Parts: sequence; C-alpha cells; structure tokens
Amino acid sequence: MITVLPVETPGLGDRTYLAHDGSVALVVDPQRDYDRVTALADAAGVRITHVFETHIHNDYVTGGLALAREVGAQYLVNADDEVSYERTPVRDGQVIEVGDTMRVRVIHTPGHTHTHLSYALEADGEQVAVFTGGSLLYGTTGRPDLLGPDHTDTLVRAQWRSARRLAEELPDETAVYPTHGFGSFCSATQATGLASTIGEEKRTNTALTADEEAYVAQLLAGLDAYPAYYAHMGAANSGGPGKPDLSAPSVADPAELRRRIDAGEWVVDLRDRTAFAAGHVAGSLNFGLDGQFVTYLGWLIPWGTPLTLLGETAEDVAEAQRELVRIGIDRPAAMATGGPEDWAGGATLAAYERATFGDLKSALTGGDEFVVLDVRRDQERTEAHIPGSVHIPIHEVPGRLEEIPAGRVWVHCAGGYRAGVVAALLHARGRDVVAVDDSFDHALDLGLCPLASDTPEPHDNRQEITA
Repeated sequence: MITVLPVETPGLGDRTYLAHDGSVALVVDPQRDYDRVTALADAAGVRITHVFETHIHNDYVTGGLALAREVGAQYLVNADDEVSYERTPVRDGQVIEVGDTMRVRVIHTPGHTHTHLSYALEADGEQVAVFTGGSLLYGTTGRPDLLGPDHTDTLVRAQWRSARRLAEELPDETAVYPTHGFGSFCSATQATGLASTIGEEKRTNTALTADEEAYVAQLLAGLDAYPAYYAHMGAANSGGPGKPDLSAPSVADPAELRRRIDAGEWVVDLRDRTAFAAGHVAGSLNFGLDGQFVTYLGWLIPWGTPLTLLGETAEDVAEAQRELVRIGIDRPAAMATGGPEDWAGGATLAAYERATFGDLKSALTGGDEFVVLDVRRDQERTEAHIPGSVHIPIHEVPGRLEEIPAGRVWVHCAGGYRAGVVAALLHARGRDVVAVDDSFDHALDLGLCPLASDTPEPHDNRQEITA
C-alpha cells in the first residue's frame, strides 16, 4: 500500500509530497526547510531514496539538492535544465524504480516552464498518483508567463496540451498531487479544493473542458502581477542552494535598532497589525506573521536590504526566519524580542488609527479632506472600487509614493492585511495614515463602491477625495 503525505507551506501556497510503501520513500518538490520532510520520514520509519523536482521553481528556493545529499538519495531533475550541480538527469518516458514496489514514469508537461515534468506513480502494476507540479492544478493550471512575455504564448498553448496529455494517458481514478495552487502566485487562477483525481479534473478543469483558444483567452485574461522576488528564484535553484542556516541572529539593543532604521535598513515588526498600529518603534515596518508575511515582505523589500526582525518571542522570530529562507533571504541582520517599549529604549512610540469601512463612510460626509488609497490588485479593482480613490497596487507603492496626494491617507485593501503593510510603510515615511482594517464586502454592503459594471472608471482615478 502506498501512502502519500503532503507537507503544507501555506505562506507560499505550495505543497511538498512524501510518498512511501512502508519501507522506502520518494519526495517531490521539497521546500528549502526540508527538515519537515525528514521528520515525516522518520515518523513513518521510511528511508528517502529519491528526490524529484518537477521544474526549476520560480516561487521558492528548493531544498531538493541539500536533502538528497543529506540522506544519500538520488536527485532527479530534467536533463534539459541547465544546472551547476550533479544530479540524476531524467527525460520524458523514463521509468525509475523506487524500492521493490514503486515505479515512477517521467512525463514531459511543458507550460509552466519549457522543461516542466510530471511524475506518474505506479505501485504493484496499478496507477496510483501523478505529481503535477505547476502543470495540472485543482481546477486550473500553473501560469505560463513567469519566463517573460516572449515565452508566454508558446507556454500557454503547451500548458493546454500537457493537461490533455495527462488526462489521456492516466486513468480517471489517478490521484492528482500538484505543488502549486494553494494560494501560490504560480497558479494561473485560484485553485479549487484540496484533493482531486484525473476524472474530477476532466469534469471541472478549464484546460480539459474548453477548447484551446477559449482556454488561452480565459487564462491570459486572468493573469495579474506576481512577486518581484520570483526574479531571483530561478538562478538560485539552478545554482544549487545549500542547507539553510536557521540559527538565531544576533540580538540588537534599542540603539542598534535606531541606527539600522536611520541607515535605511528594514526593521520589521512581526506582531499583528492591531498591535502595531497601537504602538511601535518609529520607522519600523509591519509584516505580521498572521498573514502572507513572506510573500509581501519578499515582494516589497529592495533585494539585499539588511533585515532585522522584531518578535514578541524567539519562536516568532524563528518562524519568520524559516519562512524567509524559503525565498532566499538567508540570514537576518539582527533580531529583538519583547515588546515595543523594550525596542524603543525609552523613546516615544509611534502609532496611527485603524478604522472600518463604516468609519470611512462617516468620514466622507464630514468636513475633512483626505485621500482614499486602494492597494488591491488590478483585477480586484476592476470588480468594484470606491469612486475617486487612488489606486496603487501594494507592490507598486514603494516606487509610486510621489503619486499619493498630500494630506491624511485612508488605506484599504480586501481584508486589512495589505492595508496594514502599506499604512506602516507610509507612516514610517512621515505620512498621516488611517488603516482600514475591514472586509471589502462591508464596503459593498454600505454602498461605498458600486460594481464596476454599474459605474465607469473615472477618467483620472488618482484624484483626491474631499469629504
């Protein structure tokens, strides 16, 4: 009997898989902090003999090479991928024996990348599962645009054909195990569900229900921005990343924290946005561990900027550090634990207001002048927005600060997390901010934002709102 165990990485929206027969195991697409995988193997009492990569990843730094070296496993990577390390090269149609019962067939499934592979797992002559990486996801597929616009048209059409190949060659009962699609920006659209089979995908996946042109048009129309740190992941993975160092950084005192902030370094407070708004070290930034911490920090930080972490406990810092190594931010410059009073060293704490969309509606009927800043993505904005608001997606804010009109700024997103990030960023730069910490559904209920189909976009959507 074959057991497939997923290892979730919710901060990046990905899964790693450990499959075993009770004796030996294979691993597919391990994250950088692969100690989670070895712990799972130890608990199951199995030995990892093979580590498979479906592709050279764009959204995280792999732990595959270091894991394979540590446990003495074969490291299987597409023979056509240009890498600078020793690996076991594999090609389409090849079959790999894993122990006495498992056989893995290599299937070339280009689309997410040109050299993408899927792995069909057979046990005792029965097709059990297929590990699809960034190819066939639950209800969708991996995005085809991460290698640049010159490749997108070729890859999106290859993605459609790859999905069809998997559906044609594998039995309906074959379990589908994708790497992406659980919140990852590598997914073309948000995936649906937590488990599926080839048969289920035939009924629900656009790549298998629509013709090629309809699939291509729908997928390309749904693509939006992806994190800037993706640009660094391919090179890191081709170069052969080593084992991460998860030991604690050095501890910074208040004077050092102030020096680092004044020098333009990033000092990041890991507490939730409510606690941060109520009181924090002036000039520090806020990426709470309660949201997509690593995605947005990695997206916004100028690559290579020294980073110091502030957490209430050493465990909070360790959690953040673990997430950061997954995208190649290996060593924080320093850390501090406790609370803002400890970190400020007697200096006055900074603070700003939080509000709801109900508060915003009330403010719009008052006499004050202010700006409403919408930091959601373009697609979210298209569906509905507050008329007259300034729209700058979160990832564009650092480069477009001069476009935010003077005066008080009410910042909103869809749920509050991104608004908190941007409010902290603006406040650190001396702006007067209010963070709207509320669901955008509430704004709809209050009539603050007619649907886009009801109200055309203003000619200039970067105008100041005057109440």
